[in-house]
Amino acid sequence: MIHNLRFRLLLAFALVILVTIGAVFFFINEVTKDEIRQFQEQADQLLARRMGFELSRYYFRQGDWEGIQPFVEQWGNLYEQRIVLTDANGFVAADSEGDLLGDLYDLDSLGTPLSSPRGAGVIGTLYINPRSSTEVGFTSIQVLFKEIGLFFIWGGLIAVAIALVMTFFLSRKILAPVKTLTSAARRLGRGDLSQRVQLKDKGEMGELAKAFNSMAGDLERTEQLRQNMVADAAHELRTPLSNIRGYLEAIRDGIKKPDAYTIRSIDEEATLLSQLVDDLQALSLAEAGELKLDRQAEDITKLIKQAVAAKQTQAIAKGVSISTEMPKKLHTVNVDSRRIGQVLHNLLENAIAHTAKSGSIVVIAQKQDNWVKVSVTDTGEGIPAEDLPSIFERFYRVDKSRARATGGSGLGLTIAKRLVEAHGGKIEAQSEPGKGSCFSFTLPVSQ
Repeated sequence: MIHNLRFRLLLAFALVILVTIGAVFFFINEVTKDEIRQFQEQADQLLARRMGFELSRYYFRQGDWEGIQPFVEQWGNLYEQRIVLTDANGFVAADSEGDLLGDLYDLDSLGTPLSSPRGAGVIGTLYINPRSSTEVGFTSIQVLFKEIGLFFIWGGLIAVAIALVMTFFLSRKILAPVKTLTSAARRLGRGDLSQRVQLKDKGEMGELAKAFNSMAGDLERTEQLRQNMVADAAHELRTPLSNIRGYLEAIRDGIKKPDAYTIRSIDEEATLLSQLVDDLQALSLAEAGELKLDRQAEDITKLIKQAVAAKQTQAIAKGVSISTEMPKKLHTVNVDSRRIGQVLHNLLENAIAHTAKSGSIVVIAQKQDNWVKVSVTDTGEGIPAEDLPSIFERFYRVDKSRARATGGSGLGLTIAKRLVEAHGGKIEAQSEPGKGSCFSFTLPVSQ
């Protein structure tokens, strides 16, 4: 019950109402006390003047203060205040409580001097003890409760009733999308990654629903990629392993002889398997941020020429030409030459695989601010627009047949992306079906 949102809303409203009523009551009480205090002071002054007039007349008739005590006691009972009268010498002539008669009055309270009507000077002093602040405060509270206390009580009850109604409707409005999100999150947690929340709210709940849908979409996409990765990895590893096993069984059964051709074929399959394992390991290290780079100032033109020379034989065999366009002098770049050579190797391998006979590939390098941009452009088949955003994902192939002649292992572009990003650069692709593709990446200039 305590953790229920509806209960907490009601409790919050009730607390706000109580605090508001308490604050209003406090300030009204303070103002009332000030008003009562001022009124009491004025009343005391007026009472002192009236008593002083009566006492002066009494002294004029009697000639002294003898017999004044009963009158002072009567006044004290009537006005519920202590009244003390002293003679000209400061001795108490009358006390409404009768305790100080005949004593020298030495209290600190201020008195009202009494003058003789005949002008004979001061005949005594009248002291009226003012009400204490406690009495004034108690009086103000009595006045408040008597005059407006009922309004506070009814106002509080009405406010609580309104709070109950507001809590009911607000909690329904707030809890409905929360319950929807909670239900969807639970189903998502149980593995139903197709869950989406449709909320028309344009406020924070709407933003939360959008964030949830985005998260669910990312999870669904990640799960699909994971499944594809497992299937693709199994497929890629199965093919060379099956070939090696087939050769070994053929040799065991005497169908093939362990001659140079057979051993070379087994070695090629083992090399392919080893390359796939190395690619997976390099990709894992790069994605985990644990890839170690031996970065030095390198001549990018030299690295490009080495990569092109290494691929010329493969390109010529397919009838594809590779050329370069670079300035005579280009700034050195701060890179790991072996890793950037791997990036160039993967991009050229990809370009050759997707460029038909008589096609061409151009490698361009140029400086842009503090970066060197390298582009590999081919005249191949191009990449459909719907596939372009996904080509750097692991095991993704535009050709869904998984044929190595057209798709490779599906790791080359992913590894190239991770290696470029590990150097602080970025890689991107532009393509149009039937007109070829352009893969470009940037590397930091050596300072």
